[in-house]
Amino acid sequence: MQSAKKVIFKDNVPPKIREVSLRALSFYSELQDRTIEFAINDNIRKSVMQAQPKFISMLGFGKRTYLVKISRCFKMKGRKTPIENLPEEVLLGWIGHELGHIMDYTNKNTWGLILFGIGYLSSKSFIISAERAADTYAVNHGLGEYILKTKDFILNQAGMSPNYLDKINRLYLPPEEVMLMMEELDKV
Repeated sequence: MQSAKKVIFKDNVPPKIREVSLRALSFYSELQDRTIEFAINDNIRKSVMQAQPKFISMLGFGKRTYLVKISRCFKMKGRKTPIENLPEEVLLGWIGHELGHIMDYTNKNTWGLILFGIGYLSSKSFIISAERAADTYAVNHGLGEYILKTKDFILNQAGMSPNYLDKINRLYLPPEEVMLMMEELDKV
């Protein structure tokens, strides 16, 4: 493993993903003192990326560590494409969204995280709230344009199945809402 500024990349993380991950992290100054590990996985259940606290670190053994799992491949227009072949701006938005989850986790103690996990596994309305919170963190940290590019890619370019598109539309902030948030930020 290679480490820099409390960021750990498993050996299987391609250079492009390392670069984009570090760039996404640069938008989140609050995460600079957190340990975050990035890993490529062959099989992430129903997701392309997933962020979570590492379980052992929640038990009080050292500082809490977070893990961002990234699928090795993305199914685009029915064909598997290596994740690093996606457009950089799309990856930046996607990883920025996952870091939004980590921002949300940093505000929770161990019991709060356990309750969060139970809620995420058992309640669709809880999932919607959590996914929209991650998008909101990303937009509020200056990643709005990348979140929009990621949404446009998923909704209009990737050739995803109607079921997956329905899931995205149900769970995540719609592009119009992201644009409104960005306009509000510009006024501040």
